[in-house]
Amino acid sequence: MSHWFFQKNDKTIGPLTDYELRTLYRRKELTDETKVKQEENGTWVPLKDSPIFQALHHTTDARTSSAKNTNHHPHEKNGAQHLGLGDVFSDIFKKHPKSDSEKVFIAGTIYTTPKEEEIASSWTRPFLFSRVFFALAITYLLLLACTYIFSNSNTIPGLMVIGSFAVPFSVLVLFFEINAPRNISFFDVLKMFFIGGVAALVATLILYDLIPVGKLNYFNAFLVGIIEETGKMVIVALFIVALKPKYILNGLLIGAAVGAGFASFESLGYAFNYSIEAAAVFKNLHFAGDTMLNIIFSRGWQSIGGHVVWAAISGAALMIAMGSDPKLKMRHIFSGKFLSLFIIPIGLHFLWDCPWNPLPQIAFKQILLIVVVWIVIFYLINKGLRQISAKKGAKA
Repeated sequence: MSHWFFQKNDKTIGPLTDYELRTLYRRKELTDETKVKQEENGTWVPLKDSPIFQALHHTTDARTSSAKNTNHHPHEKNGAQHLGLGDVFSDIFKKHPKSDSEKVFIAGTIYTTPKEEEIASSWTRPFLFSRVFFALAITYLLLLACTYIFSNSNTIPGLMVIGSFAVPFSVLVLFFEINAPRNISFFDVLKMFFIGGVAALVATLILYDLIPVGKLNYFNAFLVGIIEETGKMVIVALFIVALKPKYILNGLLIGAAVGAGFASFESLGYAFNYSIEAAAVFKNLHFAGDTMLNIIFSRGWQSIGGHVVWAAISGAALMIAMGSDPKLKMRHIFSGKFLSLFIIPIGLHFLWDCPWNPLPQIAFKQILLIVVVWIVIFYLINKGLRQISAKKGAKA
């Protein structure tokens, strides 16, 4: 891979990859006359005389041609970008070069964040989340083989960790891909996932100390919904203050990151505790192992409609309440705009935990609530896309 350097304001900037150099050229931050050199000990030449110059124009022409001949970004509806259920799954089974995955993961840097007027054309349909899930699923199956076929107990902790993290983390990658502004880096997402997820657990435990909750009847299930969604929301709000985002889609991603971390560590705890309790009560290690696997599987598939998306709604609600204000303030949290949306994750959490449970044999309640929450999520995604279109229109 080439490493490029360029001169700007009497300073040498680099090293940059070919892709990063092309991005800067496309954004007109580099001109044909900009001095560049290949490798640190190379010779300075105008960009137009460098080996990469023809490739820059070839890439630009190819991108323009591709944009005209394909519809790789979500389709338009009423003049704005729109994401439907089909758009989420349409690219999963398509073959993508490795560079497509790399472009997703390098989003959010000063070199790869598109300008506001370029957002729609730079946004592709999500696909990488499925690759991440398959990679984690394969890892889980290999650990399962080590544990149960070769009777290696050393792999049990890895089995619990990967099993608990696989689905929440994959859903988080989906939200990362859906973040059309491409203005939050994956490193920031990882910080929110790990630090934010555990911080949300701490905030929730503090609230539980202040508001004790007993057996999960209807009233206590409602308290659980308020406590846990408030704990996550507080941490989401802190990250919004720190990152200073300005789009609804940013709020969805920040909330999903905190919620995914919360869900992963909570599921890991349940898998560990239930297996230990089963071993202690029934004196049967095989039964304890089955209990662990059942917890991992049930909480895994159900997490697509749990903490990840509930916290995502809270993040979007905070951004909607902020409106055009550059900074989140307490008055936004107590505004009608926020509370009217924040009641949704609280209500969904309450219904999830309450005793009402028709047709438990087929997990009817969980499936129903997953469908409902994703209807809300798609509404918020498309509201976020309309926000971007409105900003672009105002600039035009």
